[in-house]
Amino acid sequence: METFAYENKNARRILALGPESNGNFSVFQSGKIYFSEDFGDLMEDANYLKFKKKISIFLKEKKIKPDIILTDSHPSYRTTALGRDLAKKYAAGHILIQHHLAHIFSAIGDKRISDDGYALPKDFFGIAIDGTGYGSDGRIWGGEIFKFENQKLKVKNIKRIGHLENQIMLGGELAIQEPARMLIAILAKFLSKEEIYAHIKKYYSAQEFEVLYNQSQQNFNCIETSSTGRILDAVSLLLGFCGNGRNYKHEPVYLLEKNSTKPYADLHPKLQITNYKSQTNSKLEIQNLKHYVLPTTPLFEYLIENLHKDSSRLAATAQLYIAEGLYEILCHSGLGLESGFFAGGLANNEAISKYLVSKGVYANKKIPRGDAGLSFGQIIFYLSGH
Repeated sequence: METFAYENKNARRILALGPESNGNFSVFQSGKIYFSEDFGDLMEDANYLKFKKKISIFLKEKKIKPDIILTDSHPSYRTTALGRDLAKKYAAGHILIQHHLAHIFSAIGDKRISDDGYALPKDFFGIAIDGTGYGSDGRIWGGEIFKFENQKLKVKNIKRIGHLENQIMLGGELAIQEPARMLIAILAKFLSKEEIYAHIKKYYSAQEFEVLYNQSQQNFNCIETSSTGRILDAVSLLLGFCGNGRNYKHEPVYLLEKNSTKPYADLHPKLQITNYKSQTNSKLEIQNLKHYVLPTTPLFEYLIENLHKDSSRLAATAQLYIAEGLYEILCHSGLGLESGFFAGGLANNEAISKYLVSKGVYANKKIPRGDAGLSFGQIIFYLSGH
């Protein structure tokens, strides 16, 4: 366990259980945050049992009886169910925290422990990009920008000011394991059935493709997502850097980044403005407002038109497109870029991260940017609003 001094007047004892992948937990008591190691994927029983045992041992050794249990807002996570059980056991409150808000606040907490005396500005924003996070509107998020108001050292208002264009996960979570499902759904927006099959026929038979294509047209078992990870998965597949599967988390994105060279300079994002209405499951409400959408379909139109070019340069172009699009949304926020925070599993992508950090946005230095730092972010989010 790592221990960080974190000055806060909150007298409650808080246990945060983090996500389901890269399992980790954090505890706050008397101005200190105890931060655990990464237990790996908690869907694996051995990891989950070790995770639960370590929590029990730690609480007993420190003689801590939690007053508040924090979990991810995803209703199906093992950590969410465990949070409910522990809340009953300790007669504690159970609070759900949206995945990407926890990511952003992990960066805020990282800034605080890295820069003693740092105080949040009156208004600030956060960017969270990753593969999967349960959104407060029931969709799968993963390319998010929020604006926050800081009133008397408490975060009171949260506004989702932008995100990546929603695309379809064909077959739901199967699209995580088979990037070609994402590619089919995206290409179906501007190519004919025959043209789509030409790009994915190495992965599916004509009969299998027929089923998937009809599924996309009928919107059957299709989930909307703004995930940066799913977009870059599909790019990696289209450019030939990964197969239609994965051996480890973020493999297609890693291979895309590994094979990137110098981007082309002829693709620039054009934002769309739309309306958004949603509420989060925490005590803080995500406000209703007009917000910006970074279209990702034009990225694929560009790639299809230029597949004859250097694939390594196209890979770099795709990542730069995402980085520039996020930056454009920030420019419309009216805030200085030095008041921005950046986290999430894909904040480890060097191409995107390097671009945003060069513009003044802060990214984690001590706490992991991905799910392995999420419980820490849950603690910081709670302390920032209570």
